[in-house]
Amino acid sequence: MRYLPAIVIGRLVRFGVRLVRPGGGSALPGLVLSKIAPGILRRTFDRFTDGLVVITGSAGKSTTTKMVVAIARAHGLEVFTNPTTANIKQGFYASILERSNLLGKVPGQVAILEMDEGHAAELVAEVAPRISTIMNVVEDQLDRFVDPAVVREKLGVVASATTEDLIMNADDQNLLMIAQGELAASVHWFGLADKKAAAKLGYAETYLPPLTSPNTTSTVLELAEKQVKIACHGKMVGFELPSRGMHFAVDAAAALETVKQLLGDRLDMELARKTLAELPPVFARGEVVEIRGVPVEFILVQNPISTQLNLDNLPKNLERIMFAIGRDVHDPSWLWTVQPNNLPTVDVVTGFNVAEAELWLSHHGILPGLATDDLEVAFDHWLALPEPEHSMRTVIFSADAMRRIRRMLGFTSPEEVQR
Repeated sequence: MRYLPAIVIGRLVRFGVRLVRPGGGSALPGLVLSKIAPGILRRTFDRFTDGLVVITGSAGKSTTTKMVVAIARAHGLEVFTNPTTANIKQGFYASILERSNLLGKVPGQVAILEMDEGHAAELVAEVAPRISTIMNVVEDQLDRFVDPAVVREKLGVVASATTEDLIMNADDQNLLMIAQGELAASVHWFGLADKKAAAKLGYAETYLPPLTSPNTTSTVLELAEKQVKIACHGKMVGFELPSRGMHFAVDAAAALETVKQLLGDRLDMELARKTLAELPPVFARGEVVEIRGVPVEFILVQNPISTQLNLDNLPKNLERIMFAIGRDVHDPSWLWTVQPNNLPTVDVVTGFNVAEAELWLSHHGILPGLATDDLEVAFDHWLALPEPEHSMRTVIFSADAMRRIRRMLGFTSPEEVQR
């Protein structure tokens, strides 16, 4: 009964917010619950018999978390997670509101949570994770973190708080530095067999003499288009990734290593392979949706390396592209570090930072047919253009533009994504 009033108030707030904004309503209700019942977070996480699994780092958190959750559920575990990628503190409170009964009790054996790299250290101070998976450190949100070394320090706190198993990327020097600290957990490594390919994934420089890369127990061996082969603890698995790019193959290796440490001998590798082969992408990460009878692919870009990797992995002969950069890009000058060599054309450029994006594209000889900061006008104009002859229509957008466009189109649930 202790949390009954707080749960009721939080759900009323969520109901009110969703009346105004369908599909929204996670941040504010979560914030309200965190203020009136701060103890519910620790109490909830302490009740999971298989503990807390944290997945964090600069990039790849959402995809890796979705993979781990899917495999764990396929093995019969009841999982509490944050499927909307609301990965900061109020997001976890919002997930509790979503899943708990009126007494504040959340069903589940294990919590598997994506955590923002800037907030994870604060959260693990309240509840120590049994298992943590740290993906990488890349140049990202410098207006927020100033320097990637700040992110490395925060992730080091997560590593130190982990009690049993710590899974990290063997190709990122930042994580090798973290492994040199005082750690209670056993360290396990994932990565690429091809170290030249690993060097192209944009992990942040440490500007220190390189450390020797450790042996990996989950290793990406091959990638052709979306077909990947991964060795996990001596067993080979091959399947089609839900999204294009070597960075998604690395996410899959991280996921397999994580479930190996979570499930131990209970891990059925064939079941894991089948689960990943059927898994749809995280929303907007290669998500294909039908809009007014027309298939459209959504591709999310979030920082310089994310943009570069996603552009580099675009299919050949791509036509009918819309490029949208929103308010989340506080310093659009980073666009100038990206080479859009694999971007053949852009029909429409839009979003809050439309002027900067248009200038960058024009500098590279890509002249959009329409530039406007009005997302709805831009999308309607773009969708009315003649059908492409050789490819699917594609929207490339930042997180703010992604949220606004998906909401505008009525895509309000992260669980509605199909393979």
